[in-house]
Amino acid sequence: MGARKKHAPRRGSLAVRPRKRASSIVPRVKTWPEVQSETPLPLAFLGYKAGMTHVFVIDDEPGSLTQSREIFMPVTVVETPPMIVTAVRVYGYDPNIGLYTLGEAWAQPETLVENYKLDIYRAIPRLRFPDTEKAVKKLEEKLEKVYDVRIIAATQPRLVGGLSKKKPDLIEIKIGGGSSIDERFNYAVKLVGNPLSIKDVFKEGQFVDVIAVTRGKGFQGVIKRFGVKELPKWHKHRKGSRSGPGSRGPATTFSWSEVPQPGQMGFHRRTEYNKRIIKIGDNGLEVTPAGGFLHYGIVRSSYVLLAGSIPGTPKRPIVLRHPVRPRWMPEAAPKITYISLQSKQGN
Repeated sequence: MGARKKHAPRRGSLAVRPRKRASSIVPRVKTWPEVQSETPLPLAFLGYKAGMTHVFVIDDEPGSLTQSREIFMPVTVVETPPMIVTAVRVYGYDPNIGLYTLGEAWAQPETLVENYKLDIYRAIPRLRFPDTEKAVKKLEEKLEKVYDVRIIAATQPRLVGGLSKKKPDLIEIKIGGGSSIDERFNYAVKLVGNPLSIKDVFKEGQFVDVIAVTRGKGFQGVIKRFGVKELPKWHKHRKGSRSGPGSRGPATTFSWSEVPQPGQMGFHRRTEYNKRIIKIGDNGLEVTPAGGFLHYGIVRSSYVLLAGSIPGTPKRPIVLRHPVRPRWMPEAAPKITYISLQSKQGN
C-alpha cells in the first residue's frame, strides 16, 4: 500500500465545502463586479431554465482555429419575462462591520396588483408597506452616508410558460455604472413600481456569470460522490465492492478534509463564469422545439440563449450577473445560421 499513497491524491475540491443543501432555491449574489458605464444599470437578472437545444453560428472569437467558420454550439434557453422593481434599498459602510442597511422604500402592493397582477404579499406576508414618497424622502436625507444602492425585483411567474406557481421570486440587485451615488439612487427610485426588461440589463454577445442551484441527487456514497475506486468483485470481498475508502485511521486523527465520506450530493449553490449570450428575443416560439421542452413546455415570453450548459433542472430560477472576470469583450453577438427546433422527446 506504500505506492498507493504516492499515486492516490485526495478526492474532491475543498473550495466548495461544506457540501450541504443550498439554503434557498433562489441563489443570493455574493460578489458584484465593477462595471464601466456612463449611465446606471442593474447588474443582474432572474430567469427560469427551460431546456437545451443546439445552433450553428459563425465563430467570431479572436484567435480561434475556427474563426469565421460555421460551428456547432449547444445552447441553453432561459426564459426571462420582465421583472417588477418592488423596492429600493440603500446601504452604508463601516470598516468595522461592513455594509449595513440605511433604509428602503417599497412600492404600494395595491398598485402592483392593479397594474401587473403581482401579489407581493405571497412572497413577504408580514411586511408593512409605508407611503412610498415619504420613504423616499427619508432616504434622500441620508444620501451623504449612502455607500451602495440596490433594488429588490420580483419575477412574474404567470408570464412564464413552464411554471404553475403564483408566488413571485425576489432578488436583490446592485445598481452599477453612472458617475455618482446620487445618479444611481435617482435611477433606482424611478424604477420602483415599474417593469425591468432583460434588454435593460444585458446586450447580445456579452458574457455573463450564471448562479444557480444544481440538480439534487440526495444522500450518496463515496463511489458516486467523490469517485473513489470500486474494489474488485470476487468471492472473498464479503463486504461488497462499494464499501468505501477503507480505514479512516484512528478516531483522534481522522479529518473530514482528508477521507471521503458519504453525504449530500447535489442541490448546491454554484457559479459558472463567462457564459456568452448568443441571442435575446421577445418571441419564445422562435426557440421552442416541437412538442415543447421536456419537463417545461413552451417558452411564451422573452428569452436568452446561453452558450453551453448551466446548472439546475428545468423550471429552476437562474441568476444572470455581469461577469466579474470576462474572457474578452465581444463587439456584437455571433451570427446564427440555424436553430434546431426538432422534438426533444425522442420521436
